[in-house]
Amino acid sequence: MAKDRKPEPGRTRGGASRAGAAGGKGGRTRPPVTNVVAPQRPWGLIAAAVAVLVFAAAVLTYAVLQVNEAESNRVDSADEIEGLQTFDYAAGQQHVTTPVTYEQSPPVGGPHDGEWADCTGTVYDVQIRLENAVHGLEHGAVWITYDPEVVTGDALQTLTDVASESGRMLSPNPGQDSPISLQSWNHQLKVDSADDPRIAQFADFFTYNQEFYPEPGASCENPQFISDPLTVGDSSRGAASMTTDSPTTPTAGAETGAP
Repeated sequence: MAKDRKPEPGRTRGGASRAGAAGGKGGRTRPPVTNVVAPQRPWGLIAAAVAVLVFAAAVLTYAVLQVNEAESNRVDSADEIEGLQTFDYAAGQQHVTTPVTYEQSPPVGGPHDGEWADCTGTVYDVQIRLENAVHGLEHGAVWITYDPEVVTGDALQTLTDVASESGRMLSPNPGQDSPISLQSWNHQLKVDSADDPRIAQFADFFTYNQEFYPEPGASCENPQFISDPLTVGDSSRGAASMTTDSPTTPTAGAETGAP
């Protein structure tokens, strides 16, 4: 007879170990739970980027408004400037070293000194000699004058800003018949306020406008006049070396003589 075999300890009939069966646990174990932390948004960078965009938009808006304002004040012809006075001084006016009696005050043309007043955006704090200023007009300049008893402070700064471009000059002219007067060759505009938009219209339209002055291409530079400007009552320096103008013609619209 065959002997009955007893199962070996720790083994089951199927030959497989049932470890852990006594504890009631079995099957797959769950992976450990991990806390997932969402990445934080860079709010500081986002705020900075938004601020930059807002600033850029503000700058662009301001620039557009400035352009639109400039365009609204721009004129395409002299007759669009309200109150503009026009005269008829011919090209090639006589060069003189003596004072000139001008018909207009301040003058807008006529015989003038051989030395021109510097008109490269020059702001004078003295009443410059008329004969030299007129020569600057012949070279395409716009000359802005003001009564220093009336125009001061912010108003004077406004005129200074307008005049501080090449082809322009600013000087006091005590006792003139309007607070502010603008001159170019053969043209004049008188206004009461530095905020008058016609000031910019006149300056922008006539500065170096080759259709309206006798000597296109003539220089506005005269360093000597900046460093030592001739004033009303001064004698001419007789600057023959600076007479670079067209041949002279008889006087038109003014006569020489004592002021």
